Amino acid sequence: MPSVKIPKKSTTNDMTPFVDVAFLILTFFMLATKFKPEDAVEVTTPGSVSADVVPEKDVFTVTVDKDGRAFVSMDNPEFKQVLIDNLDKTRNLGLTPAEKKNYINMTSVGVPFSQLKGLLALDAEGQKKVKQPGIPASDSTGGELYYWVRDALVAYSGRKLNLLIKSDNNTKYPVFKNVLNAFKKNDQNKFLLITAPEDAPPGSPLSETRKNPPPAKKTE
Repeated sequence: MPSVKIPKKSTTNDMTPFVDVAFLILTFFMLATKFKPEDAVEVTTPGSVSADVVPEKDVFTVTVDKDGRAFVSMDNPEFKQVLIDNLDKTRNLGLTPAEKKNYINMTSVGVPFSQLKGLLALDAEGQKKVKQPGIPASDSTGGELYYWVRDALVAYSGRKLNLLIKSDNNTKYPVFKNVLNAFKKNDQNKFLLITAPEDAPPGSPLSETRKNPPPAKKTE
């Protein structure tokens, strides 16, 4: 009886659909990913153990570097517009619409009011070349930082504004205290400190909670 020969099939696979899918996924992540804005100043925050999560929306942040320079930043462009309009009016800054737009596009600001117009008159590349001396906050009233905090609160009138302080590990306490004074003069005693997260000590309640998180509650 003659043997039956099984025809051999080609093992070649068409990879075109896989390549198309890979490029679609890559394009999606390129368009959807939101990159963290570049910080105007490098800060090494102290470490801490905390269960709190730092909010990322509706935040007003005061950043203080190791040299005691204070910078302010706010995430919402709409409220940044209100803030700079208020400052321009109350501090007689004489800002143009283009300069106000430059402020909205900036990540953070750290200059006295006397230098703000000159800074905002520059384009993005020119602003990067300027070494900002920091917002004055060198007295018990909070200095010029008081007005930034005040008008940020005015901009968020009727809404919740999260106040954050990001201070370098080597910042002198008197400088940090002056920042607190700017908050207190605006009747703001609640704020969050941004720190580098550390693991909870073994055996502590927080450590056990992280190891064995409670089951999620069912919602109907």
